[in-house]
Amino acid sequence: MEPLRGAALLLLVAAVCWAQQDQGCTCAKNKRTTNCIGNATGCWCTSIGSEVSVRCDTLTSKCLLMKAEMAGLKKAGRREKPKHAYVDNDGIYDPDCENSGNFKARQCNGTSCWCVNTAGARRTEKSDTDLQCSELVRTSWIIIETKHSERSTAVDASLLKEIIKNEFKERYSLNPEYITDVVYEKPYITIELKQNVSQKSAKSVDISDVAYYFEKDVKGDSLIQSGTLQINISEEPLKFDQALIYYVDEKPPEFSMKRLTAGVIAVIVVVVLAIVAGIIVLVITRRRRGKYEKAEAKEMNEMQRELNP
Repeated sequence: MEPLRGAALLLLVAAVCWAQQDQGCTCAKNKRTTNCIGNATGCWCTSIGSEVSVRCDTLTSKCLLMKAEMAGLKKAGRREKPKHAYVDNDGIYDPDCENSGNFKARQCNGTSCWCVNTAGARRTEKSDTDLQCSELVRTSWIIIETKHSERSTAVDASLLKEIIKNEFKERYSLNPEYITDVVYEKPYITIELKQNVSQKSAKSVDISDVAYYFEKDVKGDSLIQSGTLQINISEEPLKFDQALIYYVDEKPPEFSMKRLTAGVIAVIVVVVLAIVAGIIVLVITRRRRGKYEKAEAKEMNEMQRELNP
């Protein structure tokens, strides 16, 4: 009887494991997934566009999310652009990702290549396909600038800081110690995230992924199944209007004068022209003054000869 009982127990355990393996689930932290399977370790899904398996109880890397978004845009039927058409706005692009989900240090679009940081932001000039990127430089400091819409009640700055820390912890699984400051100057809110490589554990979410999730929430394109970001202060919702993300890497970027915007270049040109114009005026003035002084000296000599015949 004992062998029969042992065999029955093994069959029961196998049946339970088999049922768990085939159990469907929903990826709570990433809408851009498919083929979700739940097992003893949680819910696992395939990230669209990359076929990489991701955990659904934590944030998906920004690189895989961008790749999934680009796959969705292509599937939506956007026609292929002409060969020489391009949008040079350093926004969304189809990235190359490691199997771990991290960005590859070098990104290319077929005709040109550039180096990126761990947030996928370009940190060098665009070059040809011979460009080499020796390392993936870490983004250790992220500054999020956002603002809220009109409110009927005032915002308490100290209360806002605590609420944002709690919301980032609950929604994005970010340890509050990585939120180093929240500054409020009506209606602008600045959130600073800092996370050195030595501070980040294997279970910690990356601040660049958090910033991307927040940016998507503000734009109304939430990646989280539970709905949109909701922050209430004094029983009134705090609605965000926009979000600008600034990245500070552990090593400075490698941009040249080509990186200057048209506005900055225009200012430089105006200043240079003003300096050149000033030099020209100075030269003309000195020439005229010299001619006047020579004429005056000539007249004085003629007068002296008349007085002393």
